[in-house]
Amino acid sequence: MSIFGAAIDVRPLFPRERQAMVGLLRALSPADWAKPTVCPGWDVHDIAGHVANDYLRRLSGSRDGYGGAVFADDETLPAYLARTNEEFVQATRQLSPYVLIDLLEHLGTQLDAMWAARDLYAPADLNVSWAATDLTSPTWLDIGREYTEFWVHQQQIRDAAGLPGATEPDLMAPVTDIFARALPYTLRGLDRPEGTQARLEVTGPAGGRWTAVRREGRWRMAASGEEPAARVSMDQDAFWRLATRGITVEDARTRATLSGDPELIAAMTTLLAIVA
Repeated sequence: MSIFGAAIDVRPLFPRERQAMVGLLRALSPADWAKPTVCPGWDVHDIAGHVANDYLRRLSGSRDGYGGAVFADDETLPAYLARTNEEFVQATRQLSPYVLIDLLEHLGTQLDAMWAARDLYAPADLNVSWAATDLTSPTWLDIGREYTEFWVHQQQIRDAAGLPGATEPDLMAPVTDIFARALPYTLRGLDRPEGTQARLEVTGPAGGRWTAVRREGRWRMAASGEEPAARVSMDQDAFWRLATRGITVEDARTRATLSGDPELIAAMTTLLAIVA
């Protein structure tokens, strides 16, 4: 097993998540489309446009081999993504909600076909930088990261419009599972004796338990074993929002149960599963 842990296959969930997203968008009123979201400067329409950009960018790059926008001089990955995402969102403000919905429906089935043809254990097209920066990611993790992206943006729209949903365990549990794979990278700066364990517990129907262990000079995902040196437990709502900075680290800590090594706890409660 790699440092990323056991593989999971989220590909069957994309059509269901998209169906929930499209159903949500069709139910929105014109006023809902203009409501502000947790993403600074973006309303509901902007997030829908951003998701369309995600679809277009993955098809263009991973299926068609098209490079797309280039990095500016000395531009970091977070800065590049912030710039190109904002440029596309500004362009999609010219599109009606109906056109955006049509784009998601039309492009989504093409994405499904692209994922279905992939070897889950092959090197990823795009590395998951919040899981490791010095190793090539497996394709299953790259695809899982894309699933979390779509699910999170749907939740951000639901929050803005006051319309809960898409939190059924079979849709949400893979999100918490993929986000937990950020543990080794989160702990990377802390050296500990061989075999030291740090455990994350997410409570709720979509939760679970994940352990990172220190072996051969780095942290890696592992099966839960002996008593960990640090334990962090929080509910599933707090966890996904922490991982995407929908709440602050301080807010997440007040919603968590913490025990053990203070430095490990401090690192675990800054877990981030997006590029920021």
